[in-house]
Amino acid sequence: MLFSHISDTHLGLVQYGSEERAQDVYDTFNQAIDTSIKDHVDFIIFAGDIFHVPNPSGTAIVQMANGLKRLKQNNIDSFFILGEHDISRIRTTPIPYVYHNLEFSRYIGQGKPIEYKEALLVGFDKIRKAEIPQYEEKFKEIDKIAQKHSGHKILALHQGITEFNKFAGELQSTDLPKNFTYYAMGHLHDKDIKQFNHLNGPVAYPGSIELTTSEGIKETKKGFFEVDISGQETKPNWIELDTRPQFSYKTEYQELSNIINEIYEKIVNSRKKPIVEIKIQGENIETDYIQAQTARLNSLVLRCFWRISTKQISESSVFLDRPNVIDDEMFRLSVDALGSKEAATFAIKELLPVLASGEIKEASQIIFENFEKFKKEKQY
Repeated sequence: MLFSHISDTHLGLVQYGSEERAQDVYDTFNQAIDTSIKDHVDFIIFAGDIFHVPNPSGTAIVQMANGLKRLKQNNIDSFFILGEHDISRIRTTPIPYVYHNLEFSRYIGQGKPIEYKEALLVGFDKIRKAEIPQYEEKFKEIDKIAQKHSGHKILALHQGITEFNKFAGELQSTDLPKNFTYYAMGHLHDKDIKQFNHLNGPVAYPGSIELTTSEGIKETKKGFFEVDISGQETKPNWIELDTRPQFSYKTEYQELSNIINEIYEKIVNSRKKPIVEIKIQGENIETDYIQAQTARLNSLVLRCFWRISTKQISESSVFLDRPNVIDDEMFRLSVDALGSKEAATFAIKELLPVLASGEIKEASQIIFENFEKFKKEKQY
């Protein structure tokens, strides 16, 4: 038996305000669906963050529906859980429920085990860090059920595991139920897989299907897992998707012309126009010269960003230099500014993603809930 593990599709993301980037996300999603159909998988697990915002555009909703429809036409069932991007803090029904109600896909995010073709499937929607202690008993319950099941046991979670990313970690691997043979993870956007001695199967993150804004610009590969569970062992195989190339370069100001020549040669035959970022270091920098040099790439790229790493910052189209792992640096700066890891976690992990998506009402609800929690704690 074979199944696909797809996560963090973020349908509806419009990066840089570009319709081409929105279409890139739909294209890679459809690639994952088409490949799964071609490879005759038995079912698919969508491990959260199906949409980029809780109230996605009609186009995003239809894209997901069309993908699920194609799966149904090929007798492939699918199952899903919800990530934080799918869940509205305003008390509304999440959009993906529509697919469950129409029997296009099956929702498994409430922790209730189901048997499907001799496999046991269990899923949990995104659990906020403050709520995790409440799930200890639920994890124990499903672990007992998994222990008694003779076939493969698959647990779908949309959580950060500390051993994969210490800043985005909400659980440790030792917190996970140990008797599952595959842990279908979502939330972290880089592909990674680890086998722990205290768990019966691998913990796997397929990563996002396309680079999102928070990941920055970098040369990387995106894809999903096809997992073979026909034997006793779980065998994940990562499938690479054809995504738009993205490149980030560093150069001294004096070498800018040479680096532009190098970039030109690298991208001149690209099938898809890439996104390029150039970080420029030096003194006595003239922005007119930079613009003239980067203009040589205009016909070959979808976007070309340039950034100056110097005290001399132009007021023109310049972006400040950023660390490669921007989330880590934002968290560190927030801790320094707020003087509290707890406050920084709230600001960066809970409030910022909602504000960045323009969800002002939801951000207000988050602040209100946090304030109410603060008041209760002070009373004790």
